[in-house]
Amino acid sequence: MSGADCKSARLIEVELDESIGRSTPDVEHERAVAIFDLIEENSFRPVGDNGGGPYRLKLSISEKRLVFSVSREDGAAVVTHILSLTPFRRIVKDYYLICESYYAAIRSSTPSQIEAIDMGRRGLHNEGSQTLMERLAGKIEIDFDTARRLFTLLCVLHWRG
Repeated sequence: MSGADCKSARLIEVELDESIGRSTPDVEHERAVAIFDLIEENSFRPVGDNGGGPYRLKLSISEKRLVFSVSREDGAAVVTHILSLTPFRRIVKDYYLICESYYAAIRSSTPSQIEAIDMGRRGLHNEGSQTLMERLAGKIEIDFDTARRLFTLLCVLHWRG
């Protein structure tokens, strides 16, 4: 991609629809941080869109599916993709379990034990990111770092606090 393409093939806004639901202040803070990180640095382009970005993304939940509604900077609709959340259930569940272990280990384990758990946590995060890239293939082009940030947001959407 040229410099101009890289500048326009990105998200400038991520909005959570009211269907996502609200949670505790801690969870809302984590969601805001995940969105900030995603907007701060990303590579995002709907496949086949020749009109160019930058893009706005509105996420919503419909019948246990994550809905990606993509629009242009001016609000003009580009595309909507619906992604089943089923392939992410196990990964997200395992990710939360290992995160709990990680936070418990920080309080009482040796540095090598903490590092081992953290490696497992990062591995699961990478697995979830790769699954997300595969599920969006042919729909939305993202790089691995953007997939990681989107997966973080996906996890935080599941977190109830």
